[in-house]
Amino acid sequence: MNRPARSRVTAAVIAVGALAVIAGLPSLLAWSQATGPSRSRVAVTQRLPTLDGTKLTATLVEVTYEPGGANTSHRHPCPVIGYVLEGRMRMRVDGQPERIYGPGDTFYESPTDVHRVSANASSEQPARFLAYFVCDRDTPLSIPVPGDGAR
Repeated sequence: MNRPARSRVTAAVIAVGALAVIAGLPSLLAWSQATGPSRSRVAVTQRLPTLDGTKLTATLVEVTYEPGGANTSHRHPCPVIGYVLEGRMRMRVDGQPERIYGPGDTFYESPTDVHRVSANASSEQPARFLAYFVCDRDTPLSIPVPGDGAR
């Protein structure tokens, strides 16, 4: 196997392993406090676009939206997988219908998606989720996009 192919395979193995850890994170956290047998489940499986494995970086961001909070239109230059921890999130990317995500729900955004709606679905309770980014270059994780906004 030539060196570039090997680095792509290595990068893919690292990315898959990191995704498996993140997908099992809530179960691992519960396991560390559990007194009985633990359980795990695959929260999401998503094929990622081709990435350059020489600069592969995984970043996990905890995002909190206050009651009634929203973000403006944006996109992510790297694939992102989200996992809702608490509350309910209202989201829409171009070409897809608006959806409500609750605790335990997952979502995926590709580097070509424009995130038009990103808002807390509640005006009374906060919402919180984890956003897991896999990037193959140095870049901001979120880029503003002019448009209709998230509200």
